[in-house]
Amino acid sequence: MVKIRLQRVGAKKAPFYHIVVADSRVARDGKIIEQIGTYDPMTNPSTIVLDKEKADKWIKNGAKPTDTVKALIAKAK
Repeated sequence: MVKIRLQRVGAKKAPFYHIVVADSRVARDGKIIEQIGTYDPMTNPSTIVLDKEKADKWIKNGAKPTDTVKALIAKAK
């Protein structure tokens, strides 16, 4: 099953995330299918950069966003 989820790339105590499309069986920071955005919780307010067209395309094709990503998508729109 394909999921839209966060992939952590930040340093220790400085999180930064890529919003990615990946197979649910792959590790959190493992191989991805496509990167569709970024999320930086360290800025005030937090920064969300999301390609809404790609996200909608993947959701229409059956990709399930995680709860966190679902909230980020709603906040970005």
